[in-house]
Amino acid sequence: MKTALVCGAGGFIGGHLVKRLKREGFWVRGVDLKYNEHAETEADDFVIGDLRDQSFARGITDRQFDEVYQLAADMGGAGYIFTGENDADIMHNSATINLNMLDATYKRNIKRVFYSSSACIYPEYNQEDPDNPNCAEASAYPAAPDSEYGWEKLFSERLYLTYGRNYGMQTRVARYHNIFGPEGTWDGGKEKAPAAVCRKVAAAPNGTDIEIWGDGKQTRSFLYVDECIEGTTRLLRSDFIGPVNIGSEEMVTINQLVDIVADIAGKDIGKNHIPGPTGVRGRNSDNALIKSKLGWAPSQSLRAGLEKTYGWIDGQLRRNSR
Repeated sequence: MKTALVCGAGGFIGGHLVKRLKREGFWVRGVDLKYNEHAETEADDFVIGDLRDQSFARGITDRQFDEVYQLAADMGGAGYIFTGENDADIMHNSATINLNMLDATYKRNIKRVFYSSSACIYPEYNQEDPDNPNCAEASAYPAAPDSEYGWEKLFSERLYLTYGRNYGMQTRVARYHNIFGPEGTWDGGKEKAPAAVCRKVAAAPNGTDIEIWGDGKQTRSFLYVDECIEGTTRLLRSDFIGPVNIGSEEMVTINQLVDIVADIAGKDIGKNHIPGPTGVRGRNSDNALIKSKLGWAPSQSLRAGLEKTYGWIDGQLRRNSR
């Protein structure tokens, strides 16, 4: 039986990844600071602990693993990473986790390790035009991310790549673009745009407005979690190192995102634009490289993913109101 270690298994993407690996017949160890608050883990072994602790990181790599997925990070949506109030924690916590996990896997002679980077590494100067953002992988340098979160991700990308070059590890790096779906954070300040919009629309009476940060004309693409997991496992098992985008090319404005969710809900919802952190003006995945190297790219429509996500979040709200 093949074995896998999923760091960040209590999180949204990590929880879905554990389920996928179990369906493939893996024995899976999950690791996180907490259990997933929205679903029971399917991991064979789930260890609660802090990967910032070097001894803990070494302890959970107490055996050989065929595949290691390092998703653990201090992160959240725009309301968390763009205010500036959490920058020190974001950089220190995530960098420490990555330093510890690479040291632990190297010393255990574990070869195949995946790292989840982010589209936030791309230069702010290439994302000022909401209609024509440049997020091709080669555009990452000269570097100028729009947040300290992006700077830490860029540093850690280079860290994983150096371990591959210097120590013969088969490290793989992907840049995630706005992953969404059921069983993720949908309130509390760390939720991302699709979950926040679904929550606001579900809670709003028909014919009312919801608050949107900025003018709503900023553009993004959003990728449903199942396709993210497919791209992740394909990359780790391939001969391609990366970094490579894993995201959708279906770009929409935040205003359009609200309109799609409102239509799914069958509601007439207006928009009250208020000041708030918005990040860059435009961002969209460029999938030319992943198509070339892996012969695959995400294909599911944004609406299809939003229908599943809205239904799940609406159900959460209804349960909480009982």
